Amino acid sequence: MAEWPVALRGTTETVVTTRGPNDLWNVAALGVQASAGAERASGDARESRAAPEDGGAATATTWGNTRTRRNFHREGGGYVQFVSDPVMFVDAALSIREERERVLDAADAWVEVEVEHVGTDEDDGTQREYWELRPVESEVVRASPATINRGFNAVVEATVAASRLDVPAYDTETLRERLRFFADVARKCGGEREREAIQRVREHVDGEW
Repeated sequence: MAEWPVALRGTTETVVTTRGPNDLWNVAALGVQASAGAERASGDARESRAAPEDGGAATATTWGNTRTRRNFHREGGGYVQFVSDPVMFVDAALSIREERERVLDAADAWVEVEVEHVGTDEDDGTQREYWELRPVESEVVRASPATINRGFNAVVEATVAASRLDVPAYDTETLRERLRFFADVARKCGGEREREAIQRVREHVDGEW
């Protein structure tokens, strides 16, 4: 019985690889939302990992005409990967990257998912498509204690702000203020990889902030 390789709660930021028409695997960031079945608190307050049989399909949203969206429609699935390297996450979120292998060396855990398109709407001119993700096969590659690093979290938030710079629904100057704030947090609270990741954000985003 397939299950998620990690506990899901709220929105978990992941890296997803989907096979394109050139047979290469496109690498992108994907926020995975836990379903009610996936986020059940047990007596010792740990989240359970839901299997398809108990309603544990997670959900995700694609924004616009992305490669992930097109590949989901064409292939019906992909590989959701959990990474702890902030540089890898930035490159996935803000650049076009393709790999020959479906599972990245940086993945601490991965899960092959089947996806089902469950809805479409529009937000200020940007089309959103909604998906259910069900695990097919998974593996934990590296197990390590969970840590909380404000620098890494700031890198994630910086990629969110950067990805919205050209979206009409968001104010550009407000986003640039957020970028400056999160860059400062990443430099002060992160390590070498977080500082390198923030520099990558600057390189991927045109203009000064």
